[in-house]
Amino acid sequence: MHSVQLQFKRLRASAVLPSYQTEHAAGMDLSADIPAPVVLAPGAIALIPCGFAMALPVGYEAQVRPRSGLATKFGISMPNAPGTVDADYRGEMMVPLINLGQNPFVVEPKMRIAQMVIAKVEHAQVIEVEQLTETIRGQGGFGSTGTGHAPLQA
Repeated sequence: MHSVQLQFKRLRASAVLPSYQTEHAAGMDLSADIPAPVVLAPGAIALIPCGFAMALPVGYEAQVRPRSGLATKFGISMPNAPGTVDADYRGEMMVPLINLGQNPFVVEPKMRIAQMVIAKVEHAQVIEVEQLTETIRGQGGFGSTGTGHAPLQA
């Protein structure tokens, strides 16, 4: 497994730095750095601070994703999942949470609220052309490869 070094700066002493919960976990858990519980009503969105800033190496991004347990048990997700943190961002890590469940949800201080996966990225060279190469799929869109689901009709 390839390892990359990340630099973290606590912005508040109460911050919990990201950590892997198991030896082979893909994502590090992110924790809420809030002074008091935050109640998320059904349908509500709240930006939850994590209390740290970080420096990613050039050529990497941090993908912030919902935690599967919070999503399946309570309907807690992220409205922009997955979120991307670029290598040149140095501000506080914040996680937007949305309550897609039926009941209010309480985000507690230090609660693990999301996970962060570090991924290598490439910059693409944009080339405008008059014609694209042909493929078997062609312009077939959603469901065109045999998913068995018909597209919704407007």
